[in-house]
Amino acid sequence: MRVYTRAGDDGTTALWGGRRVSKADVLVEVCGTLDEANSWLGLVRSLPLDAWSDDVLQSLQHGLLSLGAEVACGGAAAITRGVVTIEPSHVAHLEAAIVHAEQDLAPLSSLLLPGGSPTASALHVARAVMRRAERRLVGLAEVTEVRRELVAYVNRASDLLFVLARRTNHRMKVQDMGWDTGSRCNEGHGHLPSA
Repeated sequence: MRVYTRAGDDGTTALWGGRRVSKADVLVEVCGTLDEANSWLGLVRSLPLDAWSDDVLQSLQHGLLSLGAEVACGGAAAITRGVVTIEPSHVAHLEAAIVHAEQDLAPLSSLLLPGGSPTASALHVARAVMRRAERRLVGLAEVTEVRRELVAYVNRASDLLFVLARRTNHRMKVQDMGWDTGSRCNEGHGHLPSA
């Protein structure tokens, strides 16, 4: 099978079931953003990572594909087509992973600057993309049927990625950087240093 078909050269793409829509359609934007988040998870898994976190992220990658397949099917049609869907148990699984990941972490006292180790930094990027996927999914829900479990799953996924970033820094003995709410920018610290 060829990778290219030329069918999308007119700016449309086929959904599951064959219906063609504009590549600018909000549904396609949701699927594309989920794919972007999933690709970041693949990058994270190529970096130094403990086995438990890797297993959790692999499971999340599968979940995001299932979620995207349901979205591409057009909601309720996914069930009739036998597409694997996201259920409340999948959301609960993410919640349990969040609780486990937080066990050794100190309570947050401020907002964090994204960063730290390369793995944690990539997790923060994945988290930000997942938040965008959530916003796109909510936008889709304003124009068509989207089950609540899908929005909840993406919401918990972004929470999980935040906690995994903190856990990764903790395990690698890299300090998280809290947001300095002082007036540092006004003190001349908000500009690039001179050469």
